[in-house]
Amino acid sequence: MRIENSFIPVEGVGETTERRLWRAGATTWESFDPAVDVAGVGSTTADRIESFIAEALTHLDDGDSAYFDRAFPSGERWRLYENFRADTCFFDIETTGLDEHRDRVTTASFHRDGETTTLVAGEDLTADRLREQFADASLLATFNGARFDVPFLETSFGIDIDTPHLDLMYPCKRVGLSGGLKPIESQIGIDRDRPDLSGRDAVRLWREYERGDDDALDTLVSYNREDTENLRTLADTITATLHDDVFVAGGAETRSN
Repeated sequence: MRIENSFIPVEGVGETTERRLWRAGATTWESFDPAVDVAGVGSTTADRIESFIAEALTHLDDGDSAYFDRAFPSGERWRLYENFRADTCFFDIETTGLDEHRDRVTTASFHRDGETTTLVAGEDLTADRLREQFADASLLATFNGARFDVPFLETSFGIDIDTPHLDLMYPCKRVGLSGGLKPIESQIGIDRDRPDLSGRDAVRLWREYERGDDDALDTLVSYNREDTENLRTLADTITATLHDDVFVAGGAETRSN
C-alpha cells in the first residue's frame, strides 16, 4: 500500500470513510472524484480531500517523508514504507544493559539498499558516524526502537534522531504477532544463519572481547548484523500483510503496486 492510496490524513476522514472511498472507486488520489456520492463525504470533506491531495503531491514529489509522518496517524505510519523503501535505514544496537544512563552501546548496525554497516565502540562508534548513517535516510525502521534503540543512542551520544521512524513492533502487534523479534521471525518463516543468541549473550560476548577475545567480537557483530538485515524482510512481510488486511479487505479491488 502506498501513500497515494490513503485519505485518512484528511480531517473528517476516518477508517470507515476511507473504506467507503475505496469501494466507490477512489483507490488512489488520482481516481478521487468529488462528484461521486460517498456516504460521509460531503462538499466540505471533498474540498478538504482535494486540498490535501494538491499539497501532498508536492511533498511526495520532493520526497518529504517528514510531512507524511506528521500527517498520518501514528498507527498508520507503516503506509510510508512502500514509497520510501529504497531510502529506509534499518538499524539495531547491542548494549551492556538496559539503562541508557548507565550502560553502553557496544555495536550498532545499519542496513540500507542491500549494504550493512556496523560501528563498534572504541573503534568507529561515534556521534559523527551515527549522524552520517541517519543523515540522508527518509525513514528509519527498528523493532522496539522507539522505546530502546533511539533513546539509548540519543542519551549515550548526545544526538537528536528526528527522522520519521517505523517501529515494526507496533504493526506486528496489529496483525497478531507479539513477543520479541526472534519469535516473530520464526512465526513468519525468517531463517537465521547462526544459532540463536540473546541479549544476555550479547553482553557476555562483549565482555569476552574486552578480555581479548577477538572471535567474540566477530560473533557479536554477526549477530547484530543479522538482526538488522532481518528487519527488512520483516518490514516487507508485515506491510504486505497490512496491505491485504486494510486496503484489499477494505474494498480496493486490486493490489497497489
